[in-house]
Amino acid sequence: MELIRHYFPSLSETQSGQLARLLELYPEWNSRINVISRKDIEHLEERHILHSMSLSKVIQFEPGTWILDAGTGGGLPGIPLAIMFPESEFVLVDSIRKKILVADSIIKELGLSNARAMACRYEELKQPYDFILGRAVTNMADFIAVLKKRIIRGGNNSLENGFLYLKGGDFEEELAGLKAKWNIYPLSEYFAEEYFQTKKLLHLF
Repeated sequence: MELIRHYFPSLSETQSGQLARLLELYPEWNSRINVISRKDIEHLEERHILHSMSLSKVIQFEPGTWILDAGTGGGLPGIPLAIMFPESEFVLVDSIRKKILVADSIIKELGLSNARAMACRYEELKQPYDFILGRAVTNMADFIAVLKKRIIRGGNNSLENGFLYLKGGDFEEELAGLKAKWNIYPLSEYFAEEYFQTKKLLHLF
């Protein structure tokens, strides 16, 4: 929790407790069901939990905002963000049932009433959302093409409703053919660790 407390000193006691428990639960589950690579689990706090929470440096979701975490795997970035924003609603989907089993179990263990996990392909979803999250789940153009009709236009957040996509490296070429507006936020502006030097948040709307 050292890094999390450093970058998020205003967390409530409840949030701190949930995040501390999250850091215990993922290694426990990962020993049974591989949701985080074996070599990466030792960097859980920095590369997965903190990386997920990094969105909140760019946007503070307003109460009542609906967020879809598409291709969530074992619940990232959805679960850490559901802890950060208890008055927003999070739906976590993944087509791999055993990963959703992990996410669902962790949601229940933490008592997160504002998050639910569903085993399905995100292409099958019909409900509209304010924001759709992605964390390097697939080819970006395909991801956006499939889900763009699920975005509610407008919104009452500081950023216009759209996609929030966590990705490393350069992806301007992937964006070139898209008929959309976007802003790119380098996470190195918010975090000093080397891991974040190439990490970015894309807001596409």
